[in-house]
Amino acid sequence: MALRDLRGPAVINIWASWCDPCRRELPVLQRLADKAGDKLTVIGVDTGDGREAGASFATDKGVTMPTLFDQDRKLINALARTNLPITIFVNAAGQSYVNLLPLDAAKLAELTRTHAGVTVTL
Repeated sequence: MALRDLRGPAVINIWASWCDPCRRELPVLQRLADKAGDKLTVIGVDTGDGREAGASFATDKGVTMPTLFDQDRKLINALARTNLPITIFVNAAGQSYVNLLPLDAAKLAELTRTHAGVTVTL
């Protein structure tokens, strides 16, 4: 899977195992993936991390959504950002919105509805 092949609606979460806010947010993203079913694509991108550390963290948190590995931080660098987590919302027309703050369930549901066009109850 390559991000360039992704079509909306989608939510892409950029995280790392060493990021404390990511540790709290990632289970909420997994819940979104579980509840959205085929209405929404939810993908994680483990960035700037060791593959083993990221995989171990994801396993510990029960993450089963598709997760890409970006050890060289290419995506976050392309976004000209340094802080994590970052969540990108893409609607069916391909328009995107980048959220730069950690999300709780209520805010994630609100932004998914507003910017991806999909309503999911978390």
